[in-house]
Amino acid sequence: MRLFLASVSAIALVACSGPASTPAETAETPAAAPVEATPTAAPAEAPAAEVKYGKTATYKLDPTHASLTWRVKHMGLSNYTARFTNFDATLDFNSDDASATSLTATIDPTSVETDYPGDFKAGHPDSPYNSFDEELSQSPDYYNAGAFPEITFKSTDITTTGPDTGTVTGDLTFLGVTKPVTLDVKYNGVANFPWAPEEDHIGFSATGTLTRSEFGLSAGTPYVGDEVEIVIEAEFAEVGAPAE
Repeated sequence: MRLFLASVSAIALVACSGPASTPAETAETPAAAPVEATPTAAPAEAPAAEVKYGKTATYKLDPTHASLTWRVKHMGLSNYTARFTNFDATLDFNSDDASATSLTATIDPTSVETDYPGDFKAGHPDSPYNSFDEELSQSPDYYNAGAFPEITFKSTDITTTGPDTGTVTGDLTFLGVTKPVTLDVKYNGVANFPWAPEEDHIGFSATGTLTRSEFGLSAGTPYVGDEVEIVIEAEFAEVGAPAE
């Protein structure tokens, strides 16, 4: 009986195994020759977006969309940051020739804001001032606004460094001292608002540094840095644009 079952199993295995392969079929198929890849051309660089300038015209600062911030090192640990909130500027803008553009600006030193969080009088019982902002603006050691009620800037040279970048050098008058200061400026573009479609609005971002001791302000050194960083954001509205 066991011999019979073994025979049946052998027959079944032969039947399921299929026909034997011929020598030709078992020979290794030659590998296909490699196909050289066609070099892919590097994608062309997208053309630079065209910079759109506003009209050649006179522009006034839009104070609701402008900021003037200054920063100075404190004990080498941080950049103490404050701002002026009352300032004005007039820009005679020439869209074809930057060198023919001019800028004048005024700053009210009594508008300084530091966001001093503590009780100033408790910490400074001998100070004649009621707040740190008042001390900065009024003290002869700082802005001395009673003697020098304005800080002014008047451009002397405007140079382009790229399609939307440039430098503005001008005379800064602070504490009765006039020194040249250069700002690095980026032109942000032109826009026309729906409620004033004929009136161009142009915007700029600018940064620069000055050395305060050169203007006679050395209070706090060496604990407070001598170099002051200036950061400006400004929108200007066209003056005398045609009415709709």
